[in-house]
This record gives sequence, C-alpha cells and structure tokens, in this order.
Amino acid sequence: MTTSRILSIENLVIKFTLRGQVLTAIRDISLELYKGESLAIVGESGSGKSVLMKSIVGLLDKNGYIAQGKIIYNDMDLAQFKTEQEWLQIRGKEVAMVTQDPMTSLNPLKIIGKQIEECVILHQSLKGKEAYEKTLKLLTDVGIYDVEKRYKQYPHEFSGGMRQRIVIAIALACNPKILICDEPTTALDVTIQAQILRLLKNLQKKYGLSIVYITHDLGVVAKVADRIAVIYAGDVVEVGETHEVFFNGKHPYTWALISSLPQLGSKGEQLNSIKGTPPNLFKEIKGDAFAPRNQYALKIDFEERPPFFKISDTHYARTWLLDSRAPKVDLPNALRAFFEDGRRYAYEQ
Repeated sequence: MTTSRILSIENLVIKFTLRGQVLTAIRDISLELYKGESLAIVGESGSGKSVLMKSIVGLLDKNGYIAQGKIIYNDMDLAQFKTEQEWLQIRGKEVAMVTQDPMTSLNPLKIIGKQIEECVILHQSLKGKEAYEKTLKLLTDVGIYDVEKRYKQYPHEFSGGMRQRIVIAIALACNPKILICDEPTTALDVTIQAQILRLLKNLQKKYGLSIVYITHDLGVVAKVADRIAVIYAGDVVEVGETHEVFFNGKHPYTWALISSLPQLGSKGEQLNSIKGTPPNLFKEIKGDAFAPRNQYALKIDFEERPPFFKISDTHYARTWLLDSRAPKVDLPNALRAFFEDGRRYAYEQ
C-alpha cells in the first residue's frame, strides 16, 4: 500500500434538521484514504457510515448539511461545494458509488447496455461504435458472458449477483479514482458474496482504484480491507490496518463487534450481542458515546471525550483505557484466544 493520500476528511461535522430539531449524524471525524488501498468503514446500523460517504459525493438529503470541517480531494474542499454543477466535477468521474440494492439503482425500462453506455459517453467522451465496444469490455471485465446478447437485456432478466455486476460496470464506466461500495454484498447469498468481493479486488488492481467499503459484516472486512475505521454514533473510535484492529483491537466497541462474530460463539449457547442501544443523536453527547453500553467504562468516560491514543504508526484508538493511569482490563477468554490465534497466524505468515 502506498502512503500517497488521495482523500482527507478533517474535523467533519454533519447535521440534519428534523421537525424543528437538529440531529448530529457525524461528530468531528478525521480520516484519510490512500491511493490504491481498500478502507473499510465498520459499524452497526445508524452509526453514520453511509452519511459520511454520501457527503463525499454531494448526496446528502436536503435537510442535511456540513456544519464544520473539510473534505479535501485534489486540493479542492468538497465541503464548500454548494451547487450541483460543482458536484458534477466529482460525482462519477472522480468518486463513484456502488449501492447495496442494485435493482433500485437500475432503470427497469431501459436495456442494461444503454445504461452503461450513457456513462461511457458522458465521462469518457466516446461515441458510436467506440462507446459500444467499451461497454462490451466493461461487461466482460465484471464477469458477464455472452455480452452482445446481455447488452440488449433488461434488469429483470438478471439475477441479483448479475445486477450487482452491472452496477459495478456503470461505476467503472465513469472512470473514477475512488469507488465507494455501500454494503455491496448485503442482499446476496454467501457464494455470490465471495464472487463479488473477489471481482472488486481484481478490478481494484486492474483500474488502480482506491476502494471504500461500508459494511457491518466483519467477515467481508477480513477478506478485502487493507485498513479498518470503526465508527460509533457518528465518531471514528478506532482506525488501523486490518490485522491490527482484528487481532489487537483496543476500543471496547471494537471488542464488542468482534465478540459478536458467530465464530466466537459456543455450541448450544446464545451468540454474544451488544447490550443497550446507541445514544440519541438529537442530544449532545458527553464523554465517550459508547460508555453507557461499555462494561469496562471508567468514570471519565461519562465526562470527557477521549483523545486518539497512538498504538502504532498506523493504529489509533479513542479510549481512556489506553491512558497510562487506566486500570488493566481482562478480556473475555474467547476474545483473548481469538486475538492470540490471529497474532500467531500473522507471525507465521
């Protein structure tokens, strides 16, 4: 992985107005994306993953707005963009999105070839036969066979996995530098999930993409991500390389997510779940947002937001447990064994 930064999010705050109240969906987030890497944004539903990524392409709902911070791409601050014309410089041609439900992304009344070709004509300045041939090549690149026949078919004539491939082809037709994949395998069965993830990894190398995966599925993260950012209640609580977060996680929320993996369950016993509910984002959050659900919470967790503590040059976590004055915490046996096995595996590799 290179260390050349392609996107930088600095102290970003995003708010929404709802029925006269203000909801803070993203709370002072700073995050970077590097050229050629895969970054996974992980967290439970409602944590702010999709809102964060939509802000990069100007797709926030009309009642949403950036209240503070910067989104730097190619020396431009996207947070300052106000008009659709400005966003058209970025959306598609620089940053493209693959959504989780391909059926709602495709026009049911238009053949899929024309839907891809529209993007080729708009973003690659190709016309006629050249645009048609480029469309066929894109269909081939995403693993669709008999492309001339498939070009003329409608979305309902394809399976869910095939429709997802078409949506990926449309995103690639824009010739982007960054590809955002919002839960790209949620609606697919396990076998097809693996195929789509393998496809995205191959396309990343072929097209030189930087990919952001938005997911709550840690199994997906382990297979595709170079780095992980764990987000809770609109705040990044831990960020690091995949093996660091998976096998040396430091934030109690990261521990809770990993403990919920089916692999850590015991036969005949209930799977682990995170007790409690996320905080009310209409209210100001004091301290660590995860504190009320955190069995390891300290008194200061309810009073003051923790800073980012450095664990390594690539690994940071926002938890008071890393303060030199904090008591030592004993992890559950299953989680400790999982960490030890993972570190041993990484060492042997």
